[in-house]
Amino acid sequence: MSGLIQARGVDVSFGRVRALTAVDLRIARGERVAIIGGNGSGKSTLLRLLHGLVQPSRGSVLRDGHARQAMLFQRPYLLRASAINNVAIGLWLRGGVSWAEARGRALLSLGRVGLGAHSQRNARALSGGQQQRLALARAWSLAPDVLFLDEPTSNLDPHGKREVEALMEEFAQGGMTLVFASHNLGQVKRLASRVVYLEEGRVLADLSVQSFFDREVLGRTSHDAALFVKGELA
Repeated sequence: MSGLIQARGVDVSFGRVRALTAVDLRIARGERVAIIGGNGSGKSTLLRLLHGLVQPSRGSVLRDGHARQAMLFQRPYLLRASAINNVAIGLWLRGGVSWAEARGRALLSLGRVGLGAHSQRNARALSGGQQQRLALARAWSLAPDVLFLDEPTSNLDPHGKREVEALMEEFAQGGMTLVFASHNLGQVKRLASRVVYLEEGRVLADLSVQSFFDREVLGRTSHDAALFVKGELA
């Protein structure tokens, strides 16, 4: 296999509902892949499939066995504990580090996302943007090679969105591979190097950002994709 992850002819069904159909997709190191499409198009299912949380009903997903992965959800689950312990417990449960070392690494991670001064605050008392940055600190502390993000800024105000986008950019600049679902086309243009467009569980376009936002290319790919870029499906 060439690349970090490769899906080959994958279908995913939940009972009688077909969520993904005949998906062929390869993720290479260092890419910034945006997954877009209308509601119900299969974006979240595809992310979970690539991360390994969903198993294919047909086809296969191959992964680099040496690559570390992490995922950030649209609404991150946070423990009723301090910000530092929310990060430290994941490191400690993975094993190989003492609780003291886990807390030390957690504090470094919180500082990385600008939350060092809030390390002792209850995580659930933080603002929405701070909670998402805390989730990013938790992911970053695991030193993943690839980070999956499901609508990472959809519930944030403009300031919170800018903060999270800036961190995503910094992570990518540091060599981390990003695969993210988004409805925010400005965000896609700013952060992605490649766009995968889904419609009813099928990949209808897999193009560079520049090519995807070419209206002529979109017109040949899908009428709904063209509408999406115009904002009518956003």
